[in-house]
Amino acid sequence: MAKFKKGSEKLLNAWAFYDWANSVYTLTIASTIFPIFYGTLNFIDGDRVQAFGLEIKNTALISFVTAFTFFVVALTSPILSGVADYIGNKKAFMKFFCYLGGIGCIGLNWFSLDYIHLSLMFYFFGLMGYWGSLVFYNSYLPDIAYPKQQDRVSAKGFSMGYIGSVLLLVINLTMVMKPEWFGITGTPEETAVKAMRYSFITVGLWWMLFSQYTFYVLPKGVSNGHKVTKDVLMNGFKELNLVWQALKQNLVLKRYLYAFFVYSMAVQTIMLVATYFGEQEIAWGTDQQKTMGLIVSILVIQIVAILGAVLTSRASEKFGNIKTLIAINFIWMVLCFAAYFVTQPIEFYVTASFVGLVMGGIQSLSRSTYSKFLPETKDTTSYFSFFDVSEKVGIVIGMVIYGTIDQVTGSMRNAIVFLFIFFLIGIILLFKVLKTKIN
Repeated sequence: MAKFKKGSEKLLNAWAFYDWANSVYTLTIASTIFPIFYGTLNFIDGDRVQAFGLEIKNTALISFVTAFTFFVVALTSPILSGVADYIGNKKAFMKFFCYLGGIGCIGLNWFSLDYIHLSLMFYFFGLMGYWGSLVFYNSYLPDIAYPKQQDRVSAKGFSMGYIGSVLLLVINLTMVMKPEWFGITGTPEETAVKAMRYSFITVGLWWMLFSQYTFYVLPKGVSNGHKVTKDVLMNGFKELNLVWQALKQNLVLKRYLYAFFVYSMAVQTIMLVATYFGEQEIAWGTDQQKTMGLIVSILVIQIVAILGAVLTSRASEKFGNIKTLIAINFIWMVLCFAAYFVTQPIEFYVTASFVGLVMGGIQSLSRSTYSKFLPETKDTTSYFSFFDVSEKVGIVIGMVIYGTIDQVTGSMRNAIVFLFIFFLIGIILLFKVLKTKIN
């Protein structure tokens, strides 16, 4: 296989194509089909489930399992990224998590309350695989793209992800709405659930198959000839400590990470629970209207997010990354406050449109802004591991807070409006970054 030069179009496209492969997980599993499927299960008193020796609210259970998954990702990614840097083969680890996630998605086909712990394990594998692979995927960005290319190739990746995931979602939704076209038989309720289960299989296969092009083109990593020893397992944490020490000499990057930690905590939490919120808190009418309403909402978010990622990239070129991030955080803050009062489908559609506009933008711009602030180094995996660990720890805190408020108050509204505070703090911290840059 030919080695492609840094900045080459084929290398950039191959990197971005992994978003096409893995984004089907976030849309079908995390955002659309699985939350709807989860809501069809026969819970105790409508929304309670027996798990881990407790009777707990169903949405709170998912929040806590999600938080635990991110805790494991945050704990293990420094070890694995340290090993990847040490042996110079980050692609092997990216593959492992891709296949783990794909298998987890396929396993959701057998999700059942009768085997809730095994079912949650497959959910854990899917989530772990997706986020575990991202630390290595993101760390490739400064390796394959020059600083002036990074904003656009990052946005291109997210845009490709949205397009690919919407394409598969349309197929999956056709299976749900027209099961007879796919030879799925039974009562309307039975066929809909069967189609949802089959869609989990298609996600796993799509993810693993389309990632092969990315794996074929991307280099193994920056090899240094080292072999794994028993000390390597702690090497990742040592590298994180070195990054933390280096941040003391880079005030802009340090302050940016503080801001990112806070606002990303809220962004990721909202993205992970949005459909569960719509499923429980909106007055849809019938179950069929609820299913269609949630489907339309998610499609709106994905389509608008393509535009949002591109517009954010253009805005960052004109106004600068930090000013653009401040504006996006302000919009998120307003959306949190507005969500507390949303009860009708049309209100949910409007809110979903604004969420889509800022969702892709804040992710792609946050990633490329961090990449721009990095010092010149070949050890990009450690820096991106630090970035991802910060994000994952934030998600753990956000999901635990969200799940606790949901469990204690019995309402997701109270939990979602609380996230308003994180965006406000994020804006304040981003202004500090801006001041640092000016000085």
